[in-house]
Amino acid sequence: MFDYTFQWRTALRALPDMLEGAVVTFETAALSMIFGVLIALALLAMRETPNLATRAVAGTWVSIARNTPALFQIYIVYFGLGAIGLHVSSWAALLAGITFNNAGYLAENFRGGLKAIPDTQVRAARSLGMSSFQAYRLVVVPQLLRIVFYPITNQMVWAVLMTSLGVIVGLNNDLTGVTQDYNVRTFRTFELFALAAVIYYLIAKLIVAIARLLAWRLFRY
Repeated sequence: MFDYTFQWRTALRALPDMLEGAVVTFETAALSMIFGVLIALALLAMRETPNLATRAVAGTWVSIARNTPALFQIYIVYFGLGAIGLHVSSWAALLAGITFNNAGYLAENFRGGLKAIPDTQVRAARSLGMSSFQAYRLVVVPQLLRIVFYPITNQMVWAVLMTSLGVIVGLNNDLTGVTQDYNVRTFRTFELFALAAVIYYLIAKLIVAIARLLAWRLFRY
C-alpha cells in the first residue's frame, strides 16, 4: 500500500542553496562550452591539414570523446591522474571531462558544417580579391555559424546536464551536489531530486529560449 507522506516544505527550505548550486552548474557548463568551442576549432583546423600526424591526433580526440562515456572521462581525470600523483579538484576534473567531451562533439559538428559550405564560396571570395583569411572570416565563418548554431545550443544543454556527474567525484557545491547533501541529511529523496529536476528543466528551457532569440536577431536576413 502506498503510504508515503510528501514533505515539500523540507525541499523548499533547501531551494535557496539549490539555486546557488544552479549558478555553479551553469557557470561550469558555460566555461566548458567556451573552452570546448576553442578546442573544437583547433581540432577542426588540425583535421583539415595535410599533415597525417596532426590529423591523427585530432581524429583520436574526437573518436575517444564521442565513443566513451563522459563518466569515464571525468573518472580518468580525477582518479586516473590522482593515481600517478597529479591531483586535481573535483570541479577541475568535472570541467576538464566535460570540456574534453564537448570539444569532440563540437569538432565533428563544425566539420560537418564546413563540409556543407560549397568550395565555390571560397573561390568566389578569392576572385573578388580577398585573401584566404578574409574569405574564411567574412564568407565561410558566418555561414558556418548559421549551420552549427542549434547544435551548439543542444551541446550547451547537454553540458548543463553533464555537470550532474560532478557528484561522483565529490563535488558538493553544484546543483546535484547540494541536492545530494540535503538528501543525506533529510532523506527526502523524491522531493529534493524532483525539485532539482525542475530546476535543470528550467535552465535547459531558458538556454533554448535565449538561443532562439539570438538566432532571430542574428540570422533573420
